[in-house]
Amino acid sequence: MAMEAQDIENLIRASFPQAKITITDLAGDGNHYAAEVIDESFRGMNRVQQQRAVYAALKGKMDGANGELHALALTTKAPE
Repeated sequence: MAMEAQDIENLIRASFPQAKITITDLAGDGNHYAAEVIDESFRGMNRVQQQRAVYAALKGKMDGANGELHALALTTKAPE
């Protein structure tokens, strides 16, 4: 079952309540999304650490072949 963009944002927002979050449905199919997450908590982290933190916020929704979220192109950074 595909996820809605708002569901993805809600999961990320639960872990990053002050973040600027932009979710884009890349293919219009509810399976291929891009997310940009800008949050102060990322300051001092490298990109891998930032992205791992966001993936952890998704609470397993991308895990394995049966995951609800098929693909997520992720951009993370601290505010400028």
